[in-house]
Amino acid sequence: MKSQWECFLQNLGVWEGSFTRFSPQGTLLNDTPSRLSLEGLNNNQIVRLTLSRSGQDDVKREYSSVGGSVLFFENGSFSEGLIQLGPFSEFGGELAFVHENRRLRLVQVFDKNGQLNGLTLIREHLAGTQTAERPPLQINDLLGEWLGEAVTIYRDLRSPDIYSTTLKIQLDDTGRLIQSTSFGERTITSTATIKGSIVLFDQDPQKQIQVLLLPDGASATSPLKVQLRQPLFLEAGWLIQPNLRQRMIRSYNEKGEWVSLTLVTEERV
Repeated sequence: MKSQWECFLQNLGVWEGSFTRFSPQGTLLNDTPSRLSLEGLNNNQIVRLTLSRSGQDDVKREYSSVGGSVLFFENGSFSEGLIQLGPFSEFGGELAFVHENRRLRLVQVFDKNGQLNGLTLIREHLAGTQTAERPPLQINDLLGEWLGEAVTIYRDLRSPDIYSTTLKIQLDDTGRLIQSTSFGERTITSTATIKGSIVLFDQDPQKQIQVLLLPDGASATSPLKVQLRQPLFLEAGWLIQPNLRQRMIRSYNEKGEWVSLTLVTEERV
């Protein structure tokens, strides 16, 4: 099993792409070309980060270890964000996939009142390689049955949990979405309304969950409002190929503490 530092090193290279900001309703606000260099120094004992974005000052950092606010999977995919939800403070996290020569990263931000405040989608590829971006995600891309494997890693670095998953997504006669998720012995069924690129799970008015369908086969799942003393999760999805999808879930307990990170890799059957 790789160390967290070795997993981080899977991200070395020069990544070219863009930072695209969206409103909470999925309206595109701006798109900024970017170039991110992650360079290993001193036999990869240090990693130097240089981020260049059009019209902004470069960001430069050096790392010799990974902090407690981030966890990496063995393929380099990772999540970073606040480890504690607190009252009257901003909240958010980043979920990042690595697949071959591409990365897709999603940042979700909530304001001091806990309301979803905006999203940034970061699409990158290794410099000098060819890349074919996928079309914006559509509901029809998700319909059907998906079988997968989930890996859950924990902040306390105990052994990961690995288990099978099933996801069924269909539409009823009224056009409402029905979703059944099974993992282990547990199955959760929920329904949602669809309005353009927004899928809203609105059965419980106090816990409305929104899924935004985004460019490059991406999706962003988040509560419309994060609330104290209630468990919550942030999720991103990436349709890598028509029948291959990954989802990443950053989970918090009822105390608002970040406890785990799950990566699901699933194929449509």
